[in-house]
Amino acid sequence: MAYEWIVEALETTWASIDRLVRPQPPESYDAPTPCPGWSVKDVLSHLVGFEKMLHGEPVPLHHGTWPDYVHNPIGEFNEAFVQANRDRPGLEVLDELHVQCVRSIAALRALDDAAWEKIGWSPEGERPYHRFQETRVVDSWIHLQDIRDALLQPEDDHGPGEEIVVNRFESGLPYIVGKRMKAPDGTQVRINLSGRLARSVLIGVVDGRALALKDSAEKPTLEINTPVALFWRRAAGRISAAAFLAASATEVREDLEMARSFADSLVIMI
Repeated sequence: MAYEWIVEALETTWASIDRLVRPQPPESYDAPTPCPGWSVKDVLSHLVGFEKMLHGEPVPLHHGTWPDYVHNPIGEFNEAFVQANRDRPGLEVLDELHVQCVRSIAALRALDDAAWEKIGWSPEGERPYHRFQETRVVDSWIHLQDIRDALLQPEDDHGPGEEIVVNRFESGLPYIVGKRMKAPDGTQVRINLSGRLARSVLIGVVDGRALALKDSAEKPTLEINTPVALFWRRAAGRISAAAFLAASATEVREDLEMARSFADSLVIMI
């Protein structure tokens, strides 16, 4: 089947969420997560709602004013699903998530190759369906880590979801350096990531365009050494730019002002 690795990553990530949360006592569902305004149950409600929406179910009506952390239409329909579940028991929401995930996995496994390549709506704009579902992996895997943090049970996760997340965030680095930082021609930024998914990424600005370089004999304008886990946490907006740079495991070489600009610009996850 085309894109089996995406289906495997979704199935593995959703199963990890269920295994983590199901044994928890009722009060654990109210634990605050790193997502502003959202508890563990709210994160589960968001995941449930998105899958229901993809299956054609209507978005609930939202009552009252939008919270300050809602900034766009995607945030609005996410919050509508969260609000709709606020009075439900947490275990009931988790059970519904399990049902919806089983339904979604079955639907994905039934797709033919053409359906995976079809261009359509996604939170990033018009994209192939496989790109959209890859984004679902990123969202679900990051929220798994949010729940782990909320329950004070963080752990390394070396499943297929982590690889998709790190690869996706790496692919966004030219945009960060070129568009957000507006780095001038000749700039070279090297990011050295340590850990199981260790890699060294070199981004250079050539003729006004930032792109990944295979190598360079030139000394980089900025070089940052940091663990994979700190990189994805900053790229997902789960830690501040200051915390990312101040971490004992992060080492900055050369242009310190550019390092601050890089860290400020690094949030990739929408």
